[in-house]
Amino acid sequence: MFTIRHYSKRFLTRSIIFRPLSVGITNRQKTNEEFQPTINLIKEDLHLINRDILQHLGCYEEELNELAKYHFDTKGKLIRPMIICTMARSFNQQEDNFLHENQRSIATLGEMIHTASLIHDDVVDSSDRRRGKPAAANRWGPRKAVLAGDYILGIASIMLARIGNSDVISLLSRVIQDLVRGEFMQLSTKESDAEQFQDYLNKTFCKTASLFANTCKAVVLLGNLSNININQLADYAYEFGKNFGMAFQLIDDLLDVTATDDDLGKPATADLKLGLSTAPVLFASQQFPELQTLILRRFSESGDIERALELIDQSDGKARTYHLAEQYANEACRILNNFPQSLNESNRFLKFLIYLTQSTLKRRH
Repeated sequence: MFTIRHYSKRFLTRSIIFRPLSVGITNRQKTNEEFQPTINLIKEDLHLINRDILQHLGCYEEELNELAKYHFDTKGKLIRPMIICTMARSFNQQEDNFLHENQRSIATLGEMIHTASLIHDDVVDSSDRRRGKPAAANRWGPRKAVLAGDYILGIASIMLARIGNSDVISLLSRVIQDLVRGEFMQLSTKESDAEQFQDYLNKTFCKTASLFANTCKAVVLLGNLSNININQLADYAYEFGKNFGMAFQLIDDLLDVTATDDDLGKPATADLKLGLSTAPVLFASQQFPELQTLILRRFSESGDIERALELIDQSDGKARTYHLAEQYANEACRILNNFPQSLNESNRFLKFLIYLTQSTLKRRH
């Protein structure tokens, strides 16, 4: 069973000194403009991925066709396929950083699995909005939304089988398994604050970081690498994806209590409204034990959410959440230095991965 208990010990102490992110390969912060040629190439990858998704999801049943394609639009962040494609290209140096079709398929599959899970989550959570518009379940009803999510996963399974690599099939299947486990964990609340935070970290891995970790590992395994340490390199890619995913979700949970509905494209404070305790409230509860009562009853009584937000604002919960995200991002950058291509100063894709990792700490939606 996956555990990140060692991260709890390393990252959750109040006395830790939070260092600036190490850029690893370059000491100079790259700007968006400097990365523009790389960004343009990755944008082409994303365009092809979106095209592939719409083609694969085509269905003679008109309503199912519309429903399955509903959330595949420009409103999504597309950070998952962006990370996957960049990781793959960074390893394909001997082929001019060419992106293989099977590697692009992993990025396509990752986005399809992610979106299917969002459709299912919105049914479980009775969410009204997703990516700036009504959730599929809100527009078509929960039954049809569940079927659409199942349909997307079915198409993804066919695509995965066509890749024909048993190790990769296992990795992507584990992503789906983890998504279900994470959603199941979300339905209950642990009694002690220590258990609550460990449960939160495990759930965060399952619902977010697992997809980044396993897809990054998959594209390395699918690269034409002659290096005899291919499995070790794939493990490094997994560790990068895991740490990036944890940082990404921590910032997401921070934005839930700091950003507006318009910023997020969905209702703010959605987690509290669903009775969920994320890092900001769990950190705040260490200063204000009163929050434990609200956490255990899942913010179900009138005024609970407003009181929780007040206590979060009075605490250092938001700052500690950001600092924890920073530590995961710092670890992700450190791991990139283990890659042999880090020795090549001209590897723009590895540098872009560092840039994306740093940028996730600055995002506002």
